Amino acid sequence: MDAALEAFGVPRDQWNSRPAILPVDGTHPRVFFQRVPEDKTVKNRLHLDVRVAPGLEGDERMSALETEANRLQTLGATRAYRVEPDKAAMTSGFITMHDPEGNEFCLD
Repeated sequence: MDAALEAFGVPRDQWNSRPAILPVDGTHPRVFFQRVPEDKTVKNRLHLDVRVAPGLEGDERMSALETEANRLQTLGATRAYRVEPDKAAMTSGFITMHDPEGNEFCLD
């Protein structure tokens, strides 16, 4: 793995900032871990990004995220905020939600 990160030009001090768990057979979701600079002040110890719209972009992507957000709200989740796609900020857009206990997760 170190050789791949070096070949990709990832600075050494960032090698452990974005690890992922990949399924062996490719049929299950990837689990991606990303360090963030801000401290958490609530009990949430893990922030999940739930991949809802792989391969979709723009309005089609955001529509898929909205559909899932609405479904999750019927199950007890609450919406925190929506971030629109912005190429300059290198974001494809996402919706941040809270589970029934207040833990944060994103629909990505």
